[in-house]
Amino acid sequence: MKAKLKRIRSDWILYLMLLPGITYFIIFHVIPIINMKLAFEDYRIIGENTWAGLKHFQVLFSSPAFMDVLQNTIIISTMKIIFIFPIPIILSLLISEVRSGPFRKYVQSVSYLPHFLSWVVIAGIWISFLSPDGGFNIIRNFFQLPSLDFMTSKDHIRWVLVFSEMWRSAGWDSILYIAAIMKISPHLYEAAQLDGASTFQQMRHITLPALATTVVTVFILNLGFFMNAGFDQVFNLMNDSVISKIDILDTYVYRIGLLNGEYSYATAASLFKGAIGLVLILGTHFLSKRLTGKGVW
Repeated sequence: MKAKLKRIRSDWILYLMLLPGITYFIIFHVIPIINMKLAFEDYRIIGENTWAGLKHFQVLFSSPAFMDVLQNTIIISTMKIIFIFPIPIILSLLISEVRSGPFRKYVQSVSYLPHFLSWVVIAGIWISFLSPDGGFNIIRNFFQLPSLDFMTSKDHIRWVLVFSEMWRSAGWDSILYIAAIMKISPHLYEAAQLDGASTFQQMRHITLPALATTVVTVFILNLGFFMNAGFDQVFNLMNDSVISKIDILDTYVYRIGLLNGEYSYATAASLFKGAIGLVLILGTHFLSKRLTGKGVW
């Protein structure tokens, strides 16, 4: 214990730098957990809340609207896991093969840039690009294909969510994998080249195994946010024509909680979402530990 305190005193500046992050998590993640008890109470503006038990959960699970929203959330999150999760890995592998330093930095900067844009700006870009007279339909018209209004098409709107998220996050998410690749000893690649290994074989037998721990950890953490299908994205891209296809748990909680004032019911829905995320993280961690020996901790 004394050794730990001595280390903290010697590195107090580093711990001070942690303070804003710790404060953020306490205010927005720890304190809200304490107030999750509202899911088991009837909220009263004046006076004490009354105990309601599981009433709000019973109403929640018997609601057809909630089941539709839950289905949308699962479908959209599954699509994002399947089609987006591998992209940063592939991008990091491609960037690591770029030999020109200035060009590699340029590619990285361009791929990182969308991450720093708000979803309000990104939604505006994609709505303009996919509008009937936007850039994508101009390309379609060049190949004699009819124009489509993707933003009001129930058949296409979920794919708009997937590709817009991919465009925004692929570059930024690749940073972890690029950092892991940079830690691999160059001597391994030199030895492989002397043995006649091709670039693909080096990638398969050296790079990918070295990335395994990072990939597993990121995948498990991503599953913890499985039920967060992207409130900011959906809220900015949603319209009345496609709300039935992309209305998710977060937008549902926003409507019934902040707009309709049903705080207890909204808290019950939010608690359900958090519980599913916790189960997914723990379940995936222990399954990964059993199968590969690697997990979050």
